[in-house]
Amino acid sequence: MKKTIGEQVVAFNKKLHYSGELPEGFDVLNPFFDNPETLTVMTDFYKKFYNDHNQRKFIIGINPSRHGAGVTGVPFTDTKRLETVCGIEMKSAHTHEISSVYLYDVIEQFGGPENFYKEFYINSPFPLAIVRNTIKGNLNANYYDDKNLFEAVKPFMIQSLKDHISLGLDTSEVFILGKKNATFIDKINSQEHFFDKMTVLEHPRYIQQYKSKEKQLYIDKYLIALNKA
Repeated sequence: MKKTIGEQVVAFNKKLHYSGELPEGFDVLNPFFDNPETLTVMTDFYKKFYNDHNQRKFIIGINPSRHGAGVTGVPFTDTKRLETVCGIEMKSAHTHEISSVYLYDVIEQFGGPENFYKEFYINSPFPLAIVRNTIKGNLNANYYDDKNLFEAVKPFMIQSLKDHISLGLDTSEVFILGKKNATFIDKINSQEHFFDKMTVLEHPRYIQQYKSKEKQLYIDKYLIALNKA
């Protein structure tokens, strides 16, 4: 019997491993190796919300943050939202991530996690956390922060996107979070022809950090775009 979407995502995450080169000063963190409970709560999440074979639209982030999916294994989901909204407790870690705050406000106004995740699948072209080593310690990094970094991880990103799409996602329209992210995904899409149409939305972190007074306007923009899907 064919595996459900959730079972396929769990299998994908369990085998995730980056063995490629990285420019000096960058490291990759794999939450599924770093904390055994991450595998447990991630599995519970996908079993709860993706226990079917339904086709979904694809929402593409950048790469996981250390405090969101870098801990829970679930994109844009910190431990607070994982427990209070999704009903899955994580005992070994407690995180607050501002992108998660925004996205779950969108999810609430969309009709709740059951309705939202029934229609959408979120992940990243580079599905592991990237950190930059600085004198202040490890800081979150984006795959596009450094030209050499992007070139190094690009083949892995292309394969990851292929793996995500193979879940049976609808590729007629993809939703890209972050304008700079969209620039790089467009480069890949021009080469690989994954998606027919790209709809670009401002990144949750940008909205929460710099446009919080206009937050509802951005939520409405998300809802209009997603409800047309």
